[in-house]
Amino acid sequence: MMKKKDEYKNKHKEKVESNSSNGNSASNDHINSEMGGDHTSEQNLSKEAELENKIVELTVNVASSNDKYLRLSAEFDNFRKRTLKEKMDLMKNASESLLVNFLPIIDDVERAMSAIETSENLDTTKEGINLIYNKFKEFTRQNGVVEMEAKGLVLDTDHHEAITKIPAPTDELKGKIVEVVQKGYMLNDKVIRYAKVVIGE
Repeated sequence: MMKKKDEYKNKHKEKVESNSSNGNSASNDHINSEMGGDHTSEQNLSKEAELENKIVELTVNVASSNDKYLRLSAEFDNFRKRTLKEKMDLMKNASESLLVNFLPIIDDVERAMSAIETSENLDTTKEGINLIYNKFKEFTRQNGVVEMEAKGLVLDTDHHEAITKIPAPTDELKGKIVEVVQKGYMLNDKVIRYAKVVIGE
C-alpha cells in the first residue's frame, strides 16, 4: 500500500514539473511574439514614412515640370507671334521698297509721253523710249528677275510652253524653238512665267 502511494506522488510531481516547464515555454513564446510584433510595427512605420516622402518628392517634381511646361509653352507662343509679325512687316517693307524704286520709271514714262506730243524729232523720241526700257530692264535684273533664253533651243517643258508647231525654216531648227511669242522670266532661279514658244518640225 505504501509502495502505491509513493508511485502516485512521483507521477504527480513529474506532471507538475512538466506543466511548469510547458508554462514557462509558452510564456517565453508569448514574450518573443510581442517583441517580434513591435519590431515589425516599427518596420511598417518606417516604410510608410519613406513612401510618404517619395509621394511628396514626386508631387513637387510634377508641379515643377508643369510650371516649366507652361512657361515654355507661353514663351513659344510669344516667339511665334513675334516671328509672324516680323515676317509680315518684312513683306510689307519689301514691297514698299520695290514700289518706291519703281516710281522713277513711271516718272520717265510720263515725261516721254509728254515729249511725244510736242516733239518733231522721231529719233530723239525713240532714244528716250530705249533709255526708259533699258532702265526698266536694269531695275528688274537688280531685283532678281532674269529673262529666259528660248529661241534656237530644244524645248524644255520646265521652262517653255509650246503653243504650236510650224515647218522649220532650216534642218537645224527641226524640233527646236523657232519663235518666241511671249518671253519667259525667272526670279531667283524660279520660273515666274513660262516662255510661250513655237516649235519647228
